[in-house]
Amino acid sequence: MAKQTQRKSATSKKSAKQKPKFFNRKFPKLIATVFVIGLLCCAYVLSQSLWKDYHTDKKVQMLSIEKGQTYSKFIDQLDDNDQVKFPIVLKLYQRFVINDTMKAGVYEVHQGDSIASVLSMVSNAENAQMSRILVIEGTTFKQLKQQLQNNQYVKNTVLAQSDVEILKAIGATESHPEGLFAPDTYFYAKGETDITILKDLYQRQQKILAEEWEKRNADLPYNNAYEALIMASIVEKETSIDAELEQVSGVFVRRLNIGMRLQTDPTVIYGMGDRYKGNIRRSDLTTPTPYNTYTINGLPPTPIALPSQKSIHAVLHPDDGKAIYFVATGDGGHKFSNTLDEHNQAVKDYLAQLRKNRNQ
Repeated sequence: MAKQTQRKSATSKKSAKQKPKFFNRKFPKLIATVFVIGLLCCAYVLSQSLWKDYHTDKKVQMLSIEKGQTYSKFIDQLDDNDQVKFPIVLKLYQRFVINDTMKAGVYEVHQGDSIASVLSMVSNAENAQMSRILVIEGTTFKQLKQQLQNNQYVKNTVLAQSDVEILKAIGATESHPEGLFAPDTYFYAKGETDITILKDLYQRQQKILAEEWEKRNADLPYNNAYEALIMASIVEKETSIDAELEQVSGVFVRRLNIGMRLQTDPTVIYGMGDRYKGNIRRSDLTTPTPYNTYTINGLPPTPIALPSQKSIHAVLHPDDGKAIYFVATGDGGHKFSNTLDEHNQAVKDYLAQLRKNRNQ
């Protein structure tokens, strides 16, 4: 029994001595294997996200970043287009490494540029090759000038001059600048001059107006294309709904045909100039100005804003309905009426909707 006990004890000691050998030989290999696998996994994740080439269709491709565009939506768009995997990696990279916002502009992306480099590039406006200029339909020439003056990438050469001098500088034949510049989104090289930009916008609007005028409906109450431009600016200010452009145009065309005054508030506001503080009073409607269509017959002397091509097309192709009145509905659209009684009821409905909106 003693010998057996001694053998067991010896065996136990032998096992105890062998245990460290396993950890000494096997465990480091296991750790190394796990480490290598981890590295490979990380490399794969990065190769499908940060290190992956940004997709381009040609050797150099322009990437436009709009004002207010966010990294999150940009990355989601890359994911939706199957350009990347693991978008969370890109968002973490932006959050902790870039830690900045996207800057509006147009950037050059070269074939082979990684997504990480593109994300970093668009965080610095100095990297932009071109500046983005958004000319919104319905804005005034005064607002366009202010926008160009505030753009650090536009070289000011004529904006400080009078409107007449500016028109002369760009080769315009008109005496008033309103409505003569085409609204759209434009991209120009950084450092482009204001005169080049204004000349481009002017020529584009002239081309649009000439083409639309050639395709106009018959028997319209306009003596020339400029009068159509005036009407287009009014329609532009009256509705922001594309489906209503031809309806509003039809109302004003019928008013002109029957000798009825246009009676449109946007012309009153334009005639008030800096006196307009956000509200029109009854006295404003009865105060004569060259633009107050409650007190003058026919069209005002010039456009009152920059009209889009859609509005120009609409005034040259008005609907053939019978409505001569319209009023806002309170939910973004307008109610069109054939008779004054119908219009008065629509006004009552509109006022009721306003009260309901205020109560809510």
